[in-house]
Amino acid sequence: MNRKMNKSQRTCMPIDVSQITDAQLEQVFTYKEGHFFDLKAKEIKPAKLTKTISGFANADGGELYIGIAEGQAGAPHDWNGFADPEDANGHLQCFEELFPLGGDYSYCFLTHPKETGYVLQVIVSKTKAPVKASDGICYLRRGAQSLPQNTEAKLRLLERNKGVTSFENEPVSTDLDTICNSATTIGFMLDVVPTSEPEVWLKKQELIKDSKPTVAGVVLFADLPQAVLPKRCGNKVYRYRTADKEGTRDTLVGLPQSVEGSAYDIIKGAVRLTQETINGIQILGDDGLEPVAYPTETLHEVITNAVLHRDYGNADDVHVRIFDNRVEVESPGRLPAHITPKNILKERFARNGNIVRVINKFPDPPNKDVGEGLNTAFEAMRTLNLKPPIIVETDNSVVVQIKHEKLASAEDVVMEYLDQNPLITNRVARGLTGIHSENSMKNVFNRLRDRELIEQVPGRSGFASAWQKARKKKK
Repeated sequence: MNRKMNKSQRTCMPIDVSQITDAQLEQVFTYKEGHFFDLKAKEIKPAKLTKTISGFANADGGELYIGIAEGQAGAPHDWNGFADPEDANGHLQCFEELFPLGGDYSYCFLTHPKETGYVLQVIVSKTKAPVKASDGICYLRRGAQSLPQNTEAKLRLLERNKGVTSFENEPVSTDLDTICNSATTIGFMLDVVPTSEPEVWLKKQELIKDSKPTVAGVVLFADLPQAVLPKRCGNKVYRYRTADKEGTRDTLVGLPQSVEGSAYDIIKGAVRLTQETINGIQILGDDGLEPVAYPTETLHEVITNAVLHRDYGNADDVHVRIFDNRVEVESPGRLPAHITPKNILKERFARNGNIVRVINKFPDPPNKDVGEGLNTAFEAMRTLNLKPPIIVETDNSVVVQIKHEKLASAEDVVMEYLDQNPLITNRVARGLTGIHSENSMKNVFNRLRDRELIEQVPGRSGFASAWQKARKKKK
């Protein structure tokens, strides 16, 4: 898009104007009202549109186009924008009060030579905190609807999903001895803080509230948290003898196995049980039946992440499902605050700050490198030349799929890159293939050269050397 500043808009706030291409126009006309998109005629009242923007911000983000009416019964969309950008000032002033221009919201006018007027595009990101519409109510986008979160229960769930509150801080109606005199606590105190009394230390860590253990205190230090918080802190491991999308009762091998105990014990126990179950799986390879291999680091980090960052307010266990071709780990609760499947490897937010912080004090903590767990999981898969995990967010949970699928060979990666680019360097190739050694990458290039598929770019040597597709030799 070609961007320019329209001076007449400064009566409200500076908004870019972009003239879109034919291809971009065609793309916009394919959009339908749904979970991530909404199209509205310019005549709609700004106050009503704030419900849509609130819904996007409180869910997964989205795009709103004002000045495009969705075609009915299969008819094409109707582009009928504002005659002048200043005609949208009423909308922009209303939006600016509630959704100020910045990191979470961006505004832009779209034009096209063949279409009439300026369409206002509002791009909304998933926000860190709940966002209210002009009527003072928070909305949540679900499909093509923006649903009011107008009950105490709905608002509390939204606040938990945003990370404003955490169920880990809720007091639990059980005796203090559950965590103050448990074997888990006594062993921990002797190893970590032998000079302090359990109750005093647990209070300082904010694991006791109103003379009651908090959810975090029970999860970390009760010997059997599952008895105190049933269906909120257990792990279940399933083995399905199938590669289908979902497991069934017929493909379930044996009964689901429960892993119980404190969070520290659950993580270690679930990883061990998952690895033992996987060890019995074989797949057909080039040399007959071969054992399936998943990196232990990946299993450990994904299961650790599921236990530590789940929403303990959801009455459900962490589920580990082992299929013939993949492992799926499902954690109750949506991704918190502004975290999405796309930015999860770069952004940081701990829903259960106390649990994450305190479990890191245990000997050989499961979260040794706080905040780097999933990055470690992805790197371990790359090292084994396996495809990276896939992170899927459902309405009530987060599912991480660890597939046993090989990445393309380094040679295939190089040739695919050269299909789209004129040349490739050693550094670029190492970044694409995950190969760390410069010499190992040279060997890949040499193998392709020997097969007369690539050749060195003339005039480039040393650090500047590069390769290109081999040119056909004249006969």
